[in-house]
Amino acid sequence: MASTSPHRSSGGDPSSPSSPLLPSPASPSSGGAGGPLGRLTSLRGAARFIRRTGSRRLMREPSVAVRETAAEHLEERQTDWAYSKPVVVLDVLWNLAFVAVAAAVLAASLAERPAVPLRVWLAGYVLQCLLHVLCVTVEYRRRRREADQDGAADGDFKLSIVKHLESANTMFSFIWWIIGFYWVSAGGQALSHDAPQLYWLSIVFLAFDVFFVVFCVALACVIGIAVCCCLPCIIAILYAVTDQQEGASEEDINNLSKFKFRTMGDQDKLVAGIAAPVGGVMTECGTNPPVEHILSAEDAECCICLCPYEDGAELRELPCNHHFHCSCIDKWLHINATCPLCKFNIVKSNLDREEV
Repeated sequence: MASTSPHRSSGGDPSSPSSPLLPSPASPSSGGAGGPLGRLTSLRGAARFIRRTGSRRLMREPSVAVRETAAEHLEERQTDWAYSKPVVVLDVLWNLAFVAVAAAVLAASLAERPAVPLRVWLAGYVLQCLLHVLCVTVEYRRRRREADQDGAADGDFKLSIVKHLESANTMFSFIWWIIGFYWVSAGGQALSHDAPQLYWLSIVFLAFDVFFVVFCVALACVIGIAVCCCLPCIIAILYAVTDQQEGASEEDINNLSKFKFRTMGDQDKLVAGIAAPVGGVMTECGTNPPVEHILSAEDAECCICLCPYEDGAELRELPCNHHFHCSCIDKWLHINATCPLCKFNIVKSNLDREEV
């Protein structure tokens, strides 16, 4: 018995279980220190910008919704990675190395008399590094306590303080970089003769900041382009490194309905008495009599890879009635057990059915 598949909606259903993704707190930034965690452009903001400005002719609303969900997932994975123990240790050591080098140069250059207050600028730079180390350490410990289910009462308060401190430190670092660049430029070549150690250390710190800003912006652009144009590549990478904590098991995925898609020619449309534009029919595998869904031309494409369904393609339909290529959605569900369109959780739905 053929039935028309429900039209895909990009918005989430309020009655559907929520996504297991955790809210993403502010990612650590390196302040003026140019640390390895620093200044990453928000993927979530980029995804929302794509949603507002994307052309419907180039990318339909459901496809944009999938990419926005993927961007949020990437940002949350990035935050989890940034606060992992090895990265936090590396970031702290990196900033403390900046502090140690600055302290050594300041102590060795007491006889130097620069025409501009480079010592003041380096002292402010050191202050930014120490404040960044403090913020990262506090946030790392808060996350560890949260993982152990301890200290939950004052967690939100501490998180708020850390976010405000980190935001203030980032803003101050930007202003301080401009001040340092101005002082070095105003001092001119005379600084290299009057205060060579202070001058070259300031140049190195300024150059490190520029390098990391350019690197992080370029990386964010590459990831943003990949999310828009080659989302299956991003999903494949996440699938390769996923820890399977948030994803569905192989059994959960295999329990989902599997379909085969076939295109409909003009003769088939006449026999079925269909006049509207039809993309094809998806027939459920392993059912007798076969369950069929007629797809409109608009719905006969995968919102993940943006490719139209070809004749004989294997599709997977989720309990929320959204359908995708098997190869695309299976990798997604291994990473995140929710529908990329409406965030329906297939694991929770299976548990609810078992309880009933």
